Amino acid sequence: MMGLSSPWERGQLPSPCLCACSAMCLGCGRGRSWCWDGSQARGGTGCRGGAWPGLGRVRPRRWSWRQHQPYILLAVATPCREQIHQEVQDYYGKELQKSEDLKTNACVTSARPLPKAVRDALEHVHEEVVARYYGCGLVIPECLLSCRILDLGCGSGRDCYLLSQLVGEQGHVTGIDMTEGQVEVAKKHIAYHMNKFGYRKPNVEFLHGYIEKLSDAGLADESYDIVISNCVINLTPDKKAVLQEAFRVLKPGGEMYFSDVYASQRLSETIRKHRVLWGECLAGALYWRDLYSITEEVGFSPPCLVTASPITIGDKELEGIIGDCRFVSATFRLFKVPGGSRAGPGQVIYNGGIMGHERELVFDANFTFKEGEVVDVDAEMAAILQSSRFAEEFLIRAGASATAAQGNCCKRAKEKICNPFQLLEQLAAPGPACCPRGTSGPPGCC
Repeated sequence: MMGLSSPWERGQLPSPCLCACSAMCLGCGRGRSWCWDGSQARGGTGCRGGAWPGLGRVRPRRWSWRQHQPYILLAVATPCREQIHQEVQDYYGKELQKSEDLKTNACVTSARPLPKAVRDALEHVHEEVVARYYGCGLVIPECLLSCRILDLGCGSGRDCYLLSQLVGEQGHVTGIDMTEGQVEVAKKHIAYHMNKFGYRKPNVEFLHGYIEKLSDAGLADESYDIVISNCVINLTPDKKAVLQEAFRVLKPGGEMYFSDVYASQRLSETIRKHRVLWGECLAGALYWRDLYSITEEVGFSPPCLVTASPITIGDKELEGIIGDCRFVSATFRLFKVPGGSRAGPGQVIYNGGIMGHERELVFDANFTFKEGEVVDVDAEMAAILQSSRFAEEFLIRAGASATAAQGNCCKRAKEKICNPFQLLEQLAAPGPACCPRGTSGPPGCC
């Protein structure tokens, strides 16, 4: 090695090897794997040359330890994407057989009561599909008739079959998941459900693939009205890629409605490298503030926080690893608002036309719209309602709202609840709950 001693011999890296050809893998034994000194790594196929990020192809027998040190340390710190994907697939496809096998409540949390139509639809879903599903409660937005919906990380297909009933025979639902065993469970019950729903032809399909690479599965630009995801984005190491792909496949005015796990702080290396915590949806949890910066970079409107539920750890060993970090299951709405739709604040009146929400529509933690009542909205919400599928459900008066005329609009906008942990505290506080805008509440209510 050109006179350089082994970094493992010097104690700078753990034994046994680093797969120089996989570019991001620390001795995982998968893919093209030759060690730094040219010997074959465990389980590797031996390509004798590989690509390191920003460095082009390297030849393991003739490389500089000093030159590649930063990339080695990065590989030591973070499990590779392929390794994470495989561990998650094994956890959900082999180790878990039912929801009761989970060690936390991260994947069984439901934050608010379900409309009767959703409860009724759930009763029509095959029992095996329900038993093999590990999502965070239910992720079902409103106003779905005839919509095209994509479910990221559909698992055994529970939400897809539920949505199949709500979009109707003229709508369509696509589910995609990287765990082949889960997709097989979903596919084998298509005929059962279509017969149960009385549909002449299937309005659902299930694809095996990765949610960071929807184009590889043949999903076209601007082809869906809604993208949903239920406790899945945390299981992928590249959250931004997932959101970019969701943005790409959404039509203008489309919505991403998703539930996931968020952390109160950025996670330690110990947590992020823990195999069981990955499977339990905690090791890959995003720091909640980072969601806002990523969505802005991608092009979505600012996230609308809908619900939040606490996550409890039912395992003493895992509690010790997690320490003082807290986790929450939260649902957010993101909209692909066209540039020309962005205007100023305004007033809206809900017409009560959405099935299951005729009297009032709880849009998120900040806005509840009651039938026939005038509600002041900020510029962000006005643009969302004008450009989305909700436009026909509201009378929208553009221009300054009543609060803007009083000089209070900006102040109220800053009082929006954005932090899911803050929402948890408000929900748990004694006394009257702080009501969303558009409803009556105590003085000082957001």
